[in-house]
Amino acid sequence: MQITITIEVKTMGKVLMHFAVSVDGFVAGPGHDMSFMAKATVRDGLHSEYIESTGAILAGRDGFDSAIGDSRPYGGAWQGPIFVLTHHPEDARPTEDITFLSGPVDEALRIALDAAGGKNVEVFSPTICAQLLRLGLIDEIDLHIVPVLLGDGIRLYDALGGQPLHLLRDGDTPTRTVDLRYRPIRATVGDERHGDE
Repeated sequence: MQITITIEVKTMGKVLMHFAVSVDGFVAGPGHDMSFMAKATVRDGLHSEYIESTGAILAGRDGFDSAIGDSRPYGGAWQGPIFVLTHHPEDARPTEDITFLSGPVDEALRIALDAAGGKNVEVFSPTICAQLLRLGLIDEIDLHIVPVLLGDGIRLYDALGGQPLHLLRDGDTPTRTVDLRYRPIRATVGDERHGDE
């Protein structure tokens, strides 16, 4: 007699801190204004990679209310559960596939990871990301640098009085800098561009 035992191994996806960010470190302008990304382009296939690998999203309430709301990430091409961490779940408007959570950030992440079904969880809140970084719960930081200086808004990472957080880059030389060079678009009198290119 032969007995076959099947063991299901449940793999966990990664926890990604994922943002488009201005050259001066802002993920949104004042009031969570995301219009700076409207003219930004990404390499072919990038969005598809995230759409396929993402199982759930963890967002903060302010960013959700102003940037996501009734829309879906990736222009509606991604479908899945969104978890919004908030101090006031009682005034949240229920929406399909959107769950409002109130509680510790690590518990919210655990819920999102369970719902992701082995795929990645993308975290769309700089505040939540900072907390998760302090807890050692961020696996990767994916940044897409948009060639614009915003000057004001919501920073990618603020840890006033905190210790520096050193990072290793993926690839052959993990401590090497990423070198970028941009040229400012100069607006002249009568020039209609005014930095809109």
